[in-house]
Amino acid sequence: MSLRCLFVDFNSFFASVEQQDRPELRGRPVGVVPVIAATTFCIAASVEAKTHGIGTGTPVWEALEKFPGIEMVEARPARYVEVHHRLMDAIQDCIPHGKAESIDEVPCWLIGRERERDNAVAIAARIKRRISEEFDWIRCSIGIAPNKFLAKTASDMQKPDGLTVLEASDLPHRLHALALRDLCGIGPSMEQRLNAAGIDTVRQLCAAPREHLRAIWGGVEGERFWMQLHGHHLPPRQSQRSSVGHSHVLGPELRSFEGARSVLFKLLAKAAMRLRKDGFLAGGLAIRMRFVGLETRFERDLSFAPVDDTPTLLRLLGAELSQLERSIAQRRWNPRRHPPLSVAVTLLGLEQSANLSGELVEQRRRGRDMSRVLDLINQKYGNNSVYFGAMQQALAHDAAPMRIPFAQIPETARLFLQRERQFKVMAQNAHRESQNRHGRASREPGVAATAEAAGVKVAARKAEPEVGQTGSLF
Repeated sequence: MSLRCLFVDFNSFFASVEQQDRPELRGRPVGVVPVIAATTFCIAASVEAKTHGIGTGTPVWEALEKFPGIEMVEARPARYVEVHHRLMDAIQDCIPHGKAESIDEVPCWLIGRERERDNAVAIAARIKRRISEEFDWIRCSIGIAPNKFLAKTASDMQKPDGLTVLEASDLPHRLHALALRDLCGIGPSMEQRLNAAGIDTVRQLCAAPREHLRAIWGGVEGERFWMQLHGHHLPPRQSQRSSVGHSHVLGPELRSFEGARSVLFKLLAKAAMRLRKDGFLAGGLAIRMRFVGLETRFERDLSFAPVDDTPTLLRLLGAELSQLERSIAQRRWNPRRHPPLSVAVTLLGLEQSANLSGELVEQRRRGRDMSRVLDLINQKYGNNSVYFGAMQQALAHDAAPMRIPFAQIPETARLFLQRERQFKVMAQNAHRESQNRHGRASREPGVAATAEAAGVKVAARKAEPEVGQTGSLF
């Protein structure tokens, strides 16, 4: 079982870029966030922040409690993409690299004598030297192993600036010191399933039979996990995109029904543009809205004949949001007491547009033609040169911006969005776990005070509810 994969992971990538571009941030704890608000989360943290227990997925309120002096910086995806390409070129000078796993990590495949330990280590050292020559402010951790899963795991075992090799003779005992969640593919839900099956440690996981993991995972993915954990190299799975979506944490100035509605329209227009660019039509739409102080969410799932034109999708969205307007009028929802916190739209049921016949309905055909004209204008003159009026408030506050032009490096742009979604899941898990530990009521006042002292904008809260009882919205 020879070494096959060399995995490069750039340490604190987003935060390192921000510290390089802003010298006053160097040597200081920095958190990179999608929006400047205490209710969002860190999508990256600097090395200095990590020494205070602040990492990827840490909610901003928790980061401020751990270190009130942390500097929160809004993410700049286009800048990260630019640096990503330069880093990929630097690695290419040392060894051909594979398709980037995300914007801050990439696998490189070893062949022939490169699979010998000394030669693989020499290549890793060469990559580190090459990167330091051009980027003395970025460090990377490298893992080398018989497959990509273990190489990625190894790259996380020594940070920052680490180099870890896992050979067949190291398995599985070198993994025993890890926690279950240190392994890619094990999150809170899977950890609970493993615990329920009597597996609480990586040692127990490694000792479990292949059939046991298949049963826990509920299918072949458990068997694939077992094989990768034991060093087997598996061919990549063929996957087909099943959804296109965007989400956004609302800034304080947009935490109203009108603000949330405007941002949702903009998110859906962005998703529809991506849908057309990739040659898909959507047969479903999922709408989500979270509120301050409410566990229950506004959730709607629609199904319809496959479409890709923005006007039709926006009409569907508007019809669903009209229910919230009626709830306000009927005093079933008080948006001042429980303002919207975050919104999301996802287009589902994707089909290749080439597989379907042309549009026969005149209005729908006009909608598709209009959408394509808008795409061409915005591609030529810049995003949002022409837009739908319902997006005006979101545009005025630069909410949910399309920071990466869709005519420029779309694949890498998608890597950033994918990474951001992963971080959001981590933040939501951290939020739920913290609620279970401490309880919401005991935490929120301190969060607001800490955030205000640190200069982070926090949505104003009324000390007392308005006269009248706010009933159930759902």
